[in-house]
Amino acid sequence: MNTDIENLFKDTVLGHPVGLFILFFTEMWERFSFYGMRILLILFLTAPMMSDNPGWDWPREHALSLIGTYASLLYLTPIIGGWIADKWTGYRIAVVIGCIIMTLGHAAMAFETTASFYIGLALLVIGTGFFKPNITSIISEMYKSRESKKDGAYTIFYMGVNAGAFFGMMLCGYLAENYGWTYGFGLAGIFMLLGMLQFLLAHKIFGKVGASPSKKAEDVLANQEEKTDIELAKEEAEAASKLNPFTTFDKILIVLSSVGGLLYLFNDPLEKIGGTSMLPFEFMGMSGSNIVVLVALILFLILLITRISRYIPIVRDRLVAVSVFALFTVFFFAFFEQSLGSMTLFASDYTNRDLVGTAATVFTVIDALLTTIPLIIITYVIFLIFKKTFTKIGASNIMLAIAFIGVWALVIYRIYDKSTDEVLKVDATWFGILNSFFIITLAPIFSKWWESKYNPSAAMKYAIGLILLGIGFGVLAYGASDIPSGAKTASVSMIFLILAYLFHTMGELCLSPLGLSYLSKLVPARMIGFMFGVWYLAIAVGQKGANTMGGMIDHISEKYSMGTFFLIFAIIPIIVGFISMVLNPLLKKLMHGVR
Repeated sequence: MNTDIENLFKDTVLGHPVGLFILFFTEMWERFSFYGMRILLILFLTAPMMSDNPGWDWPREHALSLIGTYASLLYLTPIIGGWIADKWTGYRIAVVIGCIIMTLGHAAMAFETTASFYIGLALLVIGTGFFKPNITSIISEMYKSRESKKDGAYTIFYMGVNAGAFFGMMLCGYLAENYGWTYGFGLAGIFMLLGMLQFLLAHKIFGKVGASPSKKAEDVLANQEEKTDIELAKEEAEAASKLNPFTTFDKILIVLSSVGGLLYLFNDPLEKIGGTSMLPFEFMGMSGSNIVVLVALILFLILLITRISRYIPIVRDRLVAVSVFALFTVFFFAFFEQSLGSMTLFASDYTNRDLVGTAATVFTVIDALLTTIPLIIITYVIFLIFKKTFTKIGASNIMLAIAFIGVWALVIYRIYDKSTDEVLKVDATWFGILNSFFIITLAPIFSKWWESKYNPSAAMKYAIGLILLGIGFGVLAYGASDIPSGAKTASVSMIFLILAYLFHTMGELCLSPLGLSYLSKLVPARMIGFMFGVWYLAIAVGQKGANTMGGMIDHISEKYSMGTFFLIFAIIPIIVGFISMVLNPLLKKLMHGVR
């Protein structure tokens, strides 16, 4: 047996090794910084220069174009980062590299100059590429001999993701909106740095788990039982290459579609913001940028179809089913990701966020409970970790303690600061935390549903998720129905935005966590790498599509109304959801018994 893994399981907290919670908090601080910064982007870029908290006064379309490219790249660089870690650095070093690069990115953004802003975004994209795929790979390696506990481990880890997003958006948003953008961007960088130090100072607890690959390690793991999932998948892929090798034609299609997609991602904001283009040509009224992305999409579809068609019938059918689910995923994220774009703008400019009297008191109490109860629970877990590990990784524990003392101080100050206002103004960024809150509270209910006899098929889950997403936008459309055409501000009740986030989160729980699960069940190991790439590509396309469509908010609301803008976002997901229902019998047949 692997002694490093056995040693990890000697000291446990809540039935899991302490190493899992080291990763939990590293991920929590990374998500704190990531979401804390990301929710500020649209507000900072569009804030008027002549205001109490001046921003860059960009048109909304320009801001969302840049954010769309940034969000898309965040789902593409992990493919490269995972490959580098697997081949050279190992998972742990890759995580540290990612943390360092992201810390520098946050620091650059705090200066608020044009050059530092773009450098910061670039560093965050590169750093995420190293961090995102490799921290989860460490968990996979830790639990390779304890598969029965892996689901529970990922559930705990997923709570870290949401806890980080929750506190990051709340605290970075609070400082940025009330004291200045530099404070919000700076806070994100500080916690990213603390997260890196906490992980780096605890590295010895992992032994060789996640370490850089070496010939010695390969010899030790020569036994089939000791090989990681990735190594086994590699061997299967090598064997399978004789069955369905990547042809020269396949490789050409991969290169051309990749180059075309990247050209579009970079050219779109360059064209809209800078007024220049890397693709200065037109054909039949279409811009060079749109022509290139259309050609890239066609080439990629040809690649996908030709590769899938070369497999045996059962494998081919399942890969077709996965491809259909990937298409539904594009639609879902193209609409769901309005949360950090047009929905944040709606919260800032069109929602009545002023509360007085009883309403202000009720909100203050609820907000305080939402904030402090999770902190109390996490602080208790930290206490359990300290009891087990302080003698082994005391320096790491101290970094973790400093971070949480900082969070507690900010939370208490924020609650006090808000309670002293005569008119309580809810921060526009506050609404972003609702998604994380609803996930944490509703996930156990949906998990029980999936385990019951009423567990829907994959296509029905997608259908329900898309329809719930559409209903959420329908609520917003109804709330915005009285806003006149072209209005730049309004005072819609915040209940509509809260309900929209509730429906959207329920839709996400039906669809988002299940996508990778069905991918692992339907795709043979020899194809898993390629199809994971397809899956992340689908999310990246959805991210860019979300902000491209969100950028039409001014055009549609001026020509028609704000209600019409959100009504479009309501109708399309519902239609796609019903299409998924109709395709349910066919997709079940294509899945050949996989549920």
